[in-house]
Amino acid sequence: MEQFRDKVAVITGGASGIGLATASALAREGARLVLADIEQGALDRAVAGLSAGGAQVIGVRTDVGDRASVQALADAAWQHFGAVHILFNNAGVAVFGPTHEMTHADWEWSIRVNMWGPIHGVECFVPRMIAQNQGGHVLFTASFAGLVPNRELGPYCVTKFGVVALAECLQKDIKAHGIGVSVLCPMRVTTNIDESFRNRPDELGGPKANRTYSDDEKAQLAGRELAVEPVADLVLEAMRQNQLYIHTHKEAATYVRRRFDRMNEAFDRAL
Repeated sequence: MEQFRDKVAVITGGASGIGLATASALAREGARLVLADIEQGALDRAVAGLSAGGAQVIGVRTDVGDRASVQALADAAWQHFGAVHILFNNAGVAVFGPTHEMTHADWEWSIRVNMWGPIHGVECFVPRMIAQNQGGHVLFTASFAGLVPNRELGPYCVTKFGVVALAECLQKDIKAHGIGVSVLCPMRVTTNIDESFRNRPDELGGPKANRTYSDDEKAQLAGRELAVEPVADLVLEAMRQNQLYIHTHKEAATYVRRRFDRMNEAFDRAL
């Protein structure tokens, strides 16, 4: 996708962080926007800010873990703009703590948002994007934790590994339709992921059930913390170049190579 003017982009988790930064970058390129977020107040503020800058944008409150909600998002996008060319499955949550201490609710909430959310996006949008026969691009926000296991991030890693696999499989299946696929795998970025517990539903433990990193723990994490704006620029460039993988931190390469080195060494013991 070489240019974005008049293209319609749907972005989940679009009211803040990488989602909003990408929306802003696309707006500067003349794209029309559909922002989806579970936080109505933040969504209203994001839409108002983009509108004030001249963007054509609507907001649709969406719970990505609810297929009917994502279907309503798709219906609203097509009804308002008549097409969808870019789908960015960006919404995500994180639960912190030892994997063996995770509760069933921890797993259920993580899988509901991080895994079912992107699956619902594929179900509700991609067949219609294929049918409209205008090409396009589907993006996913995974994580460095979708490529390399991390301590005390079991449910997050499991779901983000799944998102990477979903993107890789989808890319093979829809490239013949002129629709590209990219998966974003950042290390630390200045988003609200550490405070995602604010949106944890009561039936899955509520906000008080979550633990986040302490300041000391954050200081020990590998990798720099990047601003969202250059990450959004990488997202747009990946669409222009039809790149499957979007890496943000050069320092992540060492950890990814070590993981695959361990895999390769295991083949020495294979039959």
